[in-house]
Amino acid sequence: MIMLGIDAHKRTHTVVAVDELGRRLAVKTTTATTTKDHLELIQWADQFGTERTWAVEDCRHLSRRLERDMLAAGERLVRVPPKMMAHSRDSARTYGKSDPIDALAVARAALREPGLPTAYLDEPARELRLLVDHREDLIAERTRHINRLRWHLHDIDPSWAPKDRALTTMKHLRQTQERLAELDTVVARIAKDQVERIRALTIEINALEAELDERTTSVAPHLRQVHGVAAVSAAKFIGEVAGIARFRSRHAFARHNGTAPTPVWSGNTERHRLSRAGNRQLNAAIHRVALTQARSWADARAYLDRRQQAGATRKEAIRSLKRRISDTIYRAMLADAQAHEGHQLRAA
Repeated sequence: MIMLGIDAHKRTHTVVAVDELGRRLAVKTTTATTTKDHLELIQWADQFGTERTWAVEDCRHLSRRLERDMLAAGERLVRVPPKMMAHSRDSARTYGKSDPIDALAVARAALREPGLPTAYLDEPARELRLLVDHREDLIAERTRHINRLRWHLHDIDPSWAPKDRALTTMKHLRQTQERLAELDTVVARIAKDQVERIRALTIEINALEAELDERTTSVAPHLRQVHGVAAVSAAKFIGEVAGIARFRSRHAFARHNGTAPTPVWSGNTERHRLSRAGNRQLNAAIHRVALTQARSWADARAYLDRRQQAGATRKEAIRSLKRRISDTIYRAMLADAQAHEGHQLRAA
């Protein structure tokens, strides 16, 4: 069994082949990252036979084209989490950091952990992640304009202080624009321009949210039925998870998203501490769902009350609720994935 570790970059890819004991056999670096170069890598790997697996660091913004070409050619790929690769590199006898060292670390990490997720083409998840990231960029840009506008409004009139989030609504933007229209100063002119920019960004953000709502309702109907999971949260889950089937159980999914409990030992195993591990984007999305449920769902409030009556603090009760939500999301996404596979089989 030959493992081929790949250190993927924007302009080059470095591959190191190792045997089943982790001994380095050969190294190759491409001069470009086109489909032609990827096929040349496969031809180079033919010298090791067909019993081979490619291991790539899980950074799909760099390796997406590589994964697509490899999978189209019938190759098998597994994704190695970056922190796992780092541990493998730190335990090696070599010093420093280079592309061959990193590729060797990827290969050895894949040999050490046989249960790594297998790569597959996840276009719907990738598209949703791109849309969510683009929306977050637009919101950050709008926030910068709003902050600057607030300073200009304060300069015009210190008593002019719109309420929080007021400048994200068309009604308040229109009122601000009407008031600024009565002024003829440089500050007012700049403020008018910023109002127009905020208005345009808000229109684009709202359009993206409508598109996410339509896409997630079609792709993940079970996930959308979970209380507190709206369009943006559903898109965040789909884009960050990138294939729920790669998790062998709800417990593995909870560990990935950082909601798995971390016990406090040293003679006390009845309490758990906050876990800082896992995907923080997923953890934050689950936290938002938990707060929504705690505020607007009777079942969640009853669960929190029971946990607090049993001696848990409010924060500990929220952590327990987050774990329950993680399990619910896992089951919902698994149901959506199975329904999608069944639809593809019926279409074939």
